[in-house]
Amino acid sequence: MPVDEYFTKMFRGLEEAAAPGATDEEKEALSQAFMREYIGDALDWDTTGITVEDTAIDGPHGPIPLRLYRPEGEIGGAVLWCHGGGFGWGDLDMHEAHVVAVELARRGGAAVASVDYRLANDTVKYPVPIDDVHAAWEWWCGQYPDSGPLGLGGASAGAALALSTALRTRDTGGRAADALLLAYPFAHYPNPSLSPAMSAEMAAVPFRFETENIEGMVRNYVGRISDVPADALPGAARLDGLPRTLIVASEYDDLRASADLLERQLSEVGVPVESYLSLGMTHGHLNHSPEVAEVARSLDFFAEGLRA
Repeated sequence: MPVDEYFTKMFRGLEEAAAPGATDEEKEALSQAFMREYIGDALDWDTTGITVEDTAIDGPHGPIPLRLYRPEGEIGGAVLWCHGGGFGWGDLDMHEAHVVAVELARRGGAAVASVDYRLANDTVKYPVPIDDVHAAWEWWCGQYPDSGPLGLGGASAGAALALSTALRTRDTGGRAADALLLAYPFAHYPNPSLSPAMSAEMAAVPFRFETENIEGMVRNYVGRISDVPADALPGAARLDGLPRTLIVASEYDDLRASADLLERQLSEVGVPVESYLSLGMTHGHLNHSPEVAEVARSLDFFAEGLRA
């Protein structure tokens, strides 16, 4: 299927919005203004039937902010969710955090905690973001010990942090997740190559994960691109003994090769794994409104998989 019209319209709009800019800084500002209007404010999303509460817990590096979502009625499970952003940006107010959490609570009947882990920068490096997510996971498990299935998940870099947390829990003890929910995971460095056929199809996408972009994210997160610890980009780690895993991949995404490889790796070591390919979608499609049909289908895949 071709790139979804939602994204082709967005690409055209970005190009037109940036055109009047005389400098790179002006073009970037115009592009960001267009995107804010095109995507909309995540905090405007309907939360009817969902109680939303901001809190914070103590962590090994200081307080960890969390936003908690509880559906009305009986709780049928719980999820800890980690937004994406290349380990270096993102917050609890983005669609990939707030709207995903609302919809997992609504569609899955689950309590959801969205974790505002520390972002990598000049002073914050691996394993600090994993430490934050692991501390949040241990706390969240204590809140819902008998509520039904417990899910641990995230998107892109957040999926890597969720997977790394599951590995740490496997190796050090503690409550294991019943399901991992991984959206277009950034799980490998170097990123696996796309097939020739997929590379040709990706020509329709103007915004790509070039080699230097990926190297920049890894340097910012780990501090280097050599001797990268296995659990930093956890596709390099030992993966047996993990919980049942649900993977959502975007059809038009350079990181789709990472999602596909991770699925094969998990299957090879006996981890039950299911995947859903979101047709026509580009990377980060959960950072857009569920009014886009494939965004809604991806959320349904996770919600149904958690209940299963």
